[in-house]
Amino acid sequence: MSAPPLLRRAASDEYAPLPWTDRDRRALARFAYDSAASARAIGMRADEYRFDRRGTAATLLAIDEAHGGGFYAVPEAAALDGEAAEAAFGGGEPVIDVQTHLVDPQRWTGPHAAALAGFLTMVDPQRWPEPVDPHAIDASAWAALVFGASETAVALLTSTPGPANSNVLTNAQIASARDVVERYAGSGRVLTHTIVHPNLGASELDAMTDWRARLRPSGWKVYTLYGPPTTASPAGGWFLDDEEVGFPFLERVRALGPRLVATHKGLGGPIPDASVAAASPRDIGGAAAAFPDIDFVVYHSGYERDPVGAEGPFDPDAPVDALRGVDRLLASLAAHSIGPGANVYAELGTTWFLMLRRPVEAAHVLGKLLVALGPERIIWGTDSIWYGSPQPLIDAFRAFQIPAAMQEQFGYPALDAPTKELILGRNARRVYEIADATLAAVAEERDRSWVANAAPALQRALTETSG
Repeated sequence: MSAPPLLRRAASDEYAPLPWTDRDRRALARFAYDSAASARAIGMRADEYRFDRRGTAATLLAIDEAHGGGFYAVPEAAALDGEAAEAAFGGGEPVIDVQTHLVDPQRWTGPHAAALAGFLTMVDPQRWPEPVDPHAIDASAWAALVFGASETAVALLTSTPGPANSNVLTNAQIASARDVVERYAGSGRVLTHTIVHPNLGASELDAMTDWRARLRPSGWKVYTLYGPPTTASPAGGWFLDDEEVGFPFLERVRALGPRLVATHKGLGGPIPDASVAAASPRDIGGAAAAFPDIDFVVYHSGYERDPVGAEGPFDPDAPVDALRGVDRLLASLAAHSIGPGANVYAELGTTWFLMLRRPVEAAHVLGKLLVALGPERIIWGTDSIWYGSPQPLIDAFRAFQIPAAMQEQFGYPALDAPTKELILGRNARRVYEIADATLAAVAEERDRSWVANAAPALQRALTETSG
């Protein structure tokens, strides 16, 4: 039997796929044994069971057992009984995903498409054998997987870095996809970013005025690791807290609005002319302190998938140069007295996907973020549709807990149900200013037949705005 979605051999865009550990093998062996029996018992094919919620329950039970228990609160009955699985993974708040992606297959050419294909085949090689078919990640697939195959109520559509003439999706196409969904599913279902590369010249900042009026973004998205060298980053890329690129960009954000900047931090990757060093979140604290009226959403929370070690407890006395991963973000925040309730939000896209099968590491990362930022400053995102439907990721997060022993030893708070609901929806609702009436209307809508109806219109809209 093939590995289930949550146990696929994962890597990151920094590293080739990591070998399965002994714990991974034990989890895979238990899942293979249990799922075969469970699928037979309920009259389901094995390949269908892997993608069923009961299969998700069996996967999490196997991961939990392999890591000593106490991480995933899933009853054994959920692996066999659909109602038990629904109860185990159910939640009371609408899910808001602030990081989703799609590509325009017509633009699947050149170095940016090659870089994205390289990312996909490295981060999730079992899902993405080479060559990558762009139609599997186009607008139709995005609507079907994010809205048709998950409970996601509101999704924010963003894009990869790159100028409009060479990227796999343009700012205009992002806005067009939102507008199509609004026609078929009602206003408020999709939020958007506009991608800005402030280090590529003054014309990029000048264009923000037109983008603000014409594209109506919910926030501005930047990739500090992308682009040519600058004074502050001679190896390539730029930083939010430098006076050459970062501060002029943030001044423009302050003047134009919306005053929300989402920035890729961590997970450096195979992007042309990029510097992994500029993906460091070491600039977040300085930028947030200098611009307290701008909200900063730190995509990936600065996480890196380390083939040598894993995230552990944060040591505030460690030399800054020795810090890796999320600890770099925490040190930057501490240095500038940015704490809970401030203007920095940590986002979990790809980070949760990579660490959920390493539950000790996941407990450390979530525990550290809860201590440093508080439960109201962590935001749900998945990086879908790179990994398929986000539903297994939602279910796994709802079932996850920080064991009491780790809470006591490291001073982490409990990841209880109210905290999870904040992370899965309420926090994004506040920072992206989603109106109560809009979210209520979206959440109450159960018929998602609009997804199939909107698919042809989505692709037509992307074609019309491709240039």
